[in-house]
Amino acid sequence: MSKKQPQGAPDQTDQPAASHLEVIPLGGMGEIGKNITAYRYGDEIMVVDGGLAFPDSHQMGIDLIIPRIDYLQQHAGLIKGWILTHGHEDHIGGLPYILPRLPRVPVYGAPLTLGLVREKLAEFGLREGEIDLRDVDIDTNEKVRIGTHFHVEFIRMTHSIPDNAGYILSTPAGKIVHTGDFKLDEEPSDGKLSDLHRIEAAGKEGVLLLISDSTNAERPGRTVSEAEVARNLEEVIRNCRGRVFMTTFASNVHRVQNVINIAHRLSRRVVMEGRSMIKYAQVAQQLGYMELPEPFLANDEVGSLQDQQVLYVCTGSQGQPMSVLSRLAFGNHAKIALRRGDTVILSSNPIPGNEEAVNLVINRLYEIGVDVVYPPAYRVHASGHGSQEELATVLNLARPKYFLPWHGEPRHQINHARLAQTLPRPPKRTLIAKNGDIVRVSEEDFKVTGTVPAGAVYVDGLGVGDVGDDVLLDRVNMSQEGVMIMTAILHPTPHVEIVSRGFVRSNRELDAQIRKVALEAVEQGMREKKRLEDVRDDMYGSVRRFVRKVTGRNPVLIPMIVD
Repeated sequence: MSKKQPQGAPDQTDQPAASHLEVIPLGGMGEIGKNITAYRYGDEIMVVDGGLAFPDSHQMGIDLIIPRIDYLQQHAGLIKGWILTHGHEDHIGGLPYILPRLPRVPVYGAPLTLGLVREKLAEFGLREGEIDLRDVDIDTNEKVRIGTHFHVEFIRMTHSIPDNAGYILSTPAGKIVHTGDFKLDEEPSDGKLSDLHRIEAAGKEGVLLLISDSTNAERPGRTVSEAEVARNLEEVIRNCRGRVFMTTFASNVHRVQNVINIAHRLSRRVVMEGRSMIKYAQVAQQLGYMELPEPFLANDEVGSLQDQQVLYVCTGSQGQPMSVLSRLAFGNHAKIALRRGDTVILSSNPIPGNEEAVNLVINRLYEIGVDVVYPPAYRVHASGHGSQEELATVLNLARPKYFLPWHGEPRHQINHARLAQTLPRPPKRTLIAKNGDIVRVSEEDFKVTGTVPAGAVYVDGLGVGDVGDDVLLDRVNMSQEGVMIMTAILHPTPHVEIVSRGFVRSNRELDAQIRKVALEAVEQGMREKKRLEDVRDDMYGSVRRFVRKVTGRNPVLIPMIVD
């Protein structure tokens, strides 16, 4: 999170003309995850969300990925306020890393969203007084003013978490409608529908720009309602004769509530297992978003119950190695063991990149002999994002002059743009933007005018940003080819020691040949009185060529000279 702008990079962040608004996605554009967007008008900036992403399989050792905020740090004095759309990790998970690096400004969000943020900040040792969190009521379309140029009206949009909001942003340049993450669920668990009337009213008033969720832009029709998922889950659980273990996203408070209600109707007691599942449930209960017909049981309290009287809600929907479901699948849980007659329900789909881990867990569950219920064979999960019919509805109601597909990979954005062009009143212009683009918008213009630094910051253990792509490449190479450390000791008699890992099984003949090649390079360099750095490089080059020729492999070589 360097405060420096890259040397030689043109400064594309000059104050925009008074009639222009700049929309600057720093994360979440052209990808799914680490959502954060800056709006700039004149000498004021408003920021939306601050999320994280999870690493792909090739990003070895990385715990989390957060967005680069160089632009915000460079213009910290211009930031006037922050708004949060909802409490999912890809929208608030990066805040403990981001907010302490920027000035204290008001941060607006709905009660559950801020409740989860407070919990997250507390985990990082940040006191609430250090961050200015302010609750808003999205059911009354509460309006807040940020700086002098930004007027934000929150609007309810249904999603897979309560208190999800879109917003209408009024600026001197014009009116922006941002859907946030959404689907148009006609049977939401809490009975609170998306506020389409307000979007329609904004469309009649005149919407300069629509920024809309593109996640399911490739899917025809409508996304399945959460109510249908609840009915399907109840049917599955009713037919189970043994213990039931269900996993879903911990943040899917609506689904967890539905399962709690189902368990009560079917005379099963609920046991919560997993840190994140317990944390979300506690915050939701404290704020009145989750009601318990009966208290949760601890695992130690189920001994007197029959198997058909127990239902576990646990973490592990993405195959995380240390999650409850993974430990159960591999027999590593300290207190619970799966057995024949149990049923495991995966009420989720794998996030892209997690398919292999989820499939590994599912296969292991089959080997144990439990019954496994998961999509698509069973309709026990529904996306929180709208499909094409819902996306078209919002476009038709908002009637935007310009359109910016957001929250999706390029294929989602492009299919969303194509969908918009099929409608009776298509936008005048649509842009496919990337993270770091400066999208300048006014009544007369809608275009990318430059870029700012953007990208990924890797969180690895306690380190933030100290691992880059070069380190990840070394990790990949070591995992594929192994590593060899060569130490040339010059005195009293020159000799070479070799230690390797992940290269080949112990092979004395090959080790002797490698030491011989390395030693010859060292002795020749000493005869020619080369610098030690050059001797080291000669040893490295000679061994690399020899190993490649003899084995066809390219281990990571680490040469050292000890004088």
